[in-house]
Amino acid sequence: MEGLIIAVIFAILVLVTISLGVRLVPQGYKYVVQRLGKYHKTLGPGLNIIIPYVDTVAYKVTTKDIVLDIPSQDVITKDNVVIIANAVAYINIVTPEKAVYGVENYTLAIQTLVQTSLRSIVGEMELDDALSSRDQIKAKLKASISDDIADWGITLKTVEIQDINPSPTMQKAMEEQAAAERLRRATVTKADGEKQAAILQAEGRFEASKRDAQAKIVLAQASQQAIEKVAQAIQEKELPVVYLLGEKYIEAVKGLSESPNGKTILLPADIPAAVRGIMGAMGK
Repeated sequence: MEGLIIAVIFAILVLVTISLGVRLVPQGYKYVVQRLGKYHKTLGPGLNIIIPYVDTVAYKVTTKDIVLDIPSQDVITKDNVVIIANAVAYINIVTPEKAVYGVENYTLAIQTLVQTSLRSIVGEMELDDALSSRDQIKAKLKASISDDIADWGITLKTVEIQDINPSPTMQKAMEEQAAAERLRRATVTKADGEKQAAILQAEGRFEASKRDAQAKIVLAQASQQAIEKVAQAIQEKELPVVYLLGEKYIEAVKGLSESPNGKTILLPADIPAAVRGIMGAMGK
């Protein structure tokens, strides 16, 4: 009976020893092994053998890319404007033993480093540049962090600026400024329109006056030519003149009778005598 118990204990001890000495590392991970409390080696993916009770797996480190969310923070620009910025970083652990022994908490360390660098970079830029230069901020951020975390056996794949916005107070001020600028542009546009309209109206009046003057000159010249031709035609004869003036006289009286204010028009019984009277009056 005692022999059986010893055999069972021995079998259990063998199984425990084998389980402690055989390590299956999954793909995407590396195990850091310590021997008697001191770093010994790093196990890669697959079957690995270590010395039981002497070697121990101290850390299990992923070799896949790690996404680090950088919390939002207030950042003051060069022109003393508060903006809110956050980011996301993608890192990869290439040397696990450096990552676990080089810094106490590498994720917290990198988050803090990114926040500090982001404040420093944006602090050297004015508000407009900070809001429109994400690629420039990203490049500077990556360059400043890569060298620092390389000592920890970690590479920075990329870092992206998620949001970079003015504070609520600044946003309100910017909206008011934009509204004032739009109102100013609208006022200038309206004034320009009124100015152009006034210029066009003045040019129209000037052109109309010039054409009226030209028309009057043409009419005067036509009247002059007509008078000259009539004078040449009648010479010393009075009857044609009396006929022409009588015709004009009747047309004028007809026009008066057709006007809204015309009521009763009396024609002289001897129109030739009336025309001669007019000619006599004109001759005086």
